Amino acid sequence: MASALPATNPTYGAGRSRERRDLQRAPSKLVIVAASAKGGVGKTTTAVYLAALLATELAVPVSLVDADAQASASEWLELRPVKGVTLVEAPSERLVTRALAPTPGLAIVVDTPPGSERIIRACLNAATVVVIPTRVGGVEISRAQATLGLVPEGVPVGLVITAARSWTKDHRDAVTAWTDAGVPVWTSIPERVAIAAGPDAPLST
Repeated sequence: MASALPATNPTYGAGRSRERRDLQRAPSKLVIVAASAKGGVGKTTTAVYLAALLATELAVPVSLVDADAQASASEWLELRPVKGVTLVEAPSERLVTRALAPTPGLAIVVDTPPGSERIIRACLNAATVVVIPTRVGGVEISRAQATLGLVPEGVPVGLVITAARSWTKDHRDAVTAWTDAGVPVWTSIPERVAIAAGPDAPLST
């Protein structure tokens, strides 16, 4: 997943150590917001995996902010803690605003709630990168478009296609359609039992 994110995010290879140092000494905040106006698209999974990647692969301290009252990310980390990831429960606009206060050297990953536009907007207004998980086809397109419309101008934003069957024509057509519309698809998360199992299984690599 990391290789598909913007240059402000980790990549593999020789540049990893340099980028780790850049993140650790960066004076400004790094806030990655996983947002979607619809539930059930893999938003929590995306947020947890991003937080784990930053903490375990790059040794960057991470605050995972669970802004969803359903507390799915919180339950996940309570069952399977990740070294280097601190959980912050913030299911209200006031709490999430406080949780997103700048902290040099700390990466913040946010799991937003579906259907709460005020909290989603508060998260997006603080974001330095926005990831929109979506699936192929159906009402997913309009939901992703609605979320894109909330992202402040100038903030890097891209899609992550979840439960992806990348070998199918539907998947290829979806990626082409989004790209033609000027919306980058940063990566696709494959449809795997281990990933879909959430906290009931170890993080899948």
